[in-house]
Amino acid sequence: MAKAPSNAISPTRAEDYPEWYQQVIKAADLAENSPVRGCMVIKPWGYQLWENMQRALDDMFKATGHQNAYFPLFIPMSFLEKEAEHVEGFAKECAVVTHHRLEPKPGGGLQPAGELEEPLIVRPTSETIIGATYAKWVQSYRDLPILINQWANVVRWEMRTRMFLRTAEFLWQEGHTVHATAAEAMEETERMINVYADFAQDWMAMPVTIGSKTPDERFPGAVETLSIEAMMQDRKALQAGTSHFLGQNFSRAQEIRFQDPQGDLQYAWTTSWGVSTRLVGALIMTHSDDDGFVLPPRLAATQVVILPIYRDDESRTAVLEYVAQLREELRGQSYAGMPIRVEIDDRDVRGGEKKWFHVKRGVPIRIEVGPKDLQAQTLFVGRRDQPKSFSMARQGAASQIAELLAEIQQGLFQRAEQLRDENTRVITNEADFRDFFTPANAAEPEIHGGFARCHFADHEVVQPLLKELKVTIRCIPREGNDQEGNCFLTGKPAAKHAIFAKSY
Repeated sequence: MAKAPSNAISPTRAEDYPEWYQQVIKAADLAENSPVRGCMVIKPWGYQLWENMQRALDDMFKATGHQNAYFPLFIPMSFLEKEAEHVEGFAKECAVVTHHRLEPKPGGGLQPAGELEEPLIVRPTSETIIGATYAKWVQSYRDLPILINQWANVVRWEMRTRMFLRTAEFLWQEGHTVHATAAEAMEETERMINVYADFAQDWMAMPVTIGSKTPDERFPGAVETLSIEAMMQDRKALQAGTSHFLGQNFSRAQEIRFQDPQGDLQYAWTTSWGVSTRLVGALIMTHSDDDGFVLPPRLAATQVVILPIYRDDESRTAVLEYVAQLREELRGQSYAGMPIRVEIDDRDVRGGEKKWFHVKRGVPIRIEVGPKDLQAQTLFVGRRDQPKSFSMARQGAASQIAELLAEIQQGLFQRAEQLRDENTRVITNEADFRDFFTPANAAEPEIHGGFARCHFADHEVVQPLLKELKVTIRCIPREGNDQEGNCFLTGKPAAKHAIFAKSY
């Protein structure tokens, strides 16, 4: 007889990491593929997570002086043509609308009709159309700064898709700001990448490194791109957010000019910054295990689930009264400045099946209550971040649960930070670099490598090696990068080191 699998997710991370990722999404009921190739349906449990991310980020944006607005989904093609570098960077990913109606086709079916005078691009990003709008809004230095964010969907016609990480359509926010000076715009660029880093670490429990992109990795049309880079459990890097100093490139293309205090016309300085539903994929790959999703408590739609256990109507009544009172006590407790989000799962489902339902969805704390617990005035508590459950006294349980949530949040961050630190190496020569990024076992190549910190003299010189090994320069770290060294490839003096990694 074949041995039953000991984990809820098959294959495991070690067996097949990409397939494990897909199976976690399925088991946690986060999303599914749609009838439209490359697009996904985000299901309620997954969308509640995105809503919690939205709320937290939106509060952080507003606390830094930004307001929300909304701009069109469609962008005239001529707008993109004004900024050559920008359109070149996105041209292969653009979805284009060429007709404005459908009509019956001879023999049945429908066909496009009414060709547009100018094709419309389905928004891949909004710098061009927002810039055209800002050109009308900005007249004087008194109109600045403009600090606006929009929550929207975008379309980038990806050929190889993976749910949450890379889809043809995805949800995101994009901030677009206008400033009177380069210094103010650069300050905004840095402020927002720090907002993203704070969110990733404080809410997602995901450690990140802030750094600058090399010229060939910058956002098309940007003068400077800052990113936050995180290590996933397969040791690959994930770019989790970006903030761009656009200089005057877009203001010149879109004629965003203002009269300064001396009465002279000046081109404005602009920025843009964004994160997307890719953050859900980051959460999955940072914390989840071979039993399913693992959610940081601060972002969980349900932080505590209570599972009543009973065998007859008499015990059912008593147990439900007990858990209802417990639920209200828990809701009266505060965690991270908000009432604890707690639910009772009283579905007519077997206890084991019900437990695994919540394990796979990543609910941080499960509380099981049966007739014996009523008699003993106890609770049986399971933490999603630990394999073993334990008994807890009913007296004072509500405050202890709030403390456990904080402990789980911190523990998840520390575990992810330990993984990153243990798989980060300073590398000073080509042989060690090759060894670090080459799998020891070609039959199981998924989990190897990590972050290599290397000085390098010229990113063009290292490109052939990086292409061979499928490695990229993730960023030049903003902190701890004040010591000169020698290029790991050429031996030439180098002022800065960068993080090199395989990536998503």
